[in-house]
Amino acid sequence: MAGRAVVTGGAGFIGSHLCERLLAEDYEVVCLDNFLTGRPDNVAHLIEQAGFRLVRCDVTDYIHVVGPVDMVLHFASPASPIDYLQLPIHTLKVGSIGTLHALGLAREKGARFVLASTSEAYGDPLVHPQPETYWGNVNPVGPRGVYDEAKRFAEALTMAYRSTHGLDTAIVRIFNTFGPRLRPNDGRAIPTFVRQALRGEPLTVAGDGSQTRSICYVDDMVEGILRMAHSDHPGPMNLGNPHELSVLELAQWVRELTGSASDIHFIPRPEDDPRVRQPDIAQARDVLGWEPKVAVEDGLRRTIAWFRDHPELV
Repeated sequence: MAGRAVVTGGAGFIGSHLCERLLAEDYEVVCLDNFLTGRPDNVAHLIEQAGFRLVRCDVTDYIHVVGPVDMVLHFASPASPIDYLQLPIHTLKVGSIGTLHALGLAREKGARFVLASTSEAYGDPLVHPQPETYWGNVNPVGPRGVYDEAKRFAEALTMAYRSTHGLDTAIVRIFNTFGPRLRPNDGRAIPTFVRQALRGEPLTVAGDGSQTRSICYVDDMVEGILRMAHSDHPGPMNLGNPHELSVLELAQWVRELTGSASDIHFIPRPEDDPRVRQPDIAQARDVLGWEPKVAVEDGLRRTIAWFRDHPELV
């Protein structure tokens, strides 16, 4: 075995791909999830593998893992607007208490700790593209503040454990990620557009669609996360695809790739919805030798194919 890794939120979208990749690299994997937003089906194909263990638990209550642990990857958190707006207190608890428990496990085991932070730490940015040195423009009392501030607090707590206890920690700021296993009703743009296009429903674009996103295919994201985990860099480290496109362009692209005749309908833009989002990944290129390899169109084709193969979700 290459080592033993604990992945909190391991049955979630990115977490499940992370578990899969770690197993492929000969790690023993302990996947912790309470299935609040994660799905058991995301890791069902891993259950029979000898090195995989799935444990249902809420990391805000406790984390207990018997035996040695080499790496703790803390990915537990609601991560889409529809989730954290419906679960504001749990989102804040998992970012604070859950992070405290995950850090405590890493300290107990002498493991490297990797925090899944987010580009939402930058809020509605006044600097473009966003480098890690930018402190952000976040509304702490707005509806999105429960997620933004939970992650910002988690970053501060991680750095406090590093400075106070000498814990080996890393912070990755994850930009918009997409691919198979996205929940079709999680409120994010790509699964929403794909679901609507495959159903022949209007594609609902917020505002005038001019707000931008930079979307990264999940395989590339997992590669960046693991390169960070295997490094000794503390972060924060931006991980994302610097290819920026508007939400309207994204909707039009999904419509074209699905062959859908759906119309595009414009709906009110949510409060505090970021106007721009684009990662500066110079540090990831320099330190990790990492940059996205999967073209956006190829990633969208793979994602659409997965949704077509799972019509029960659409």
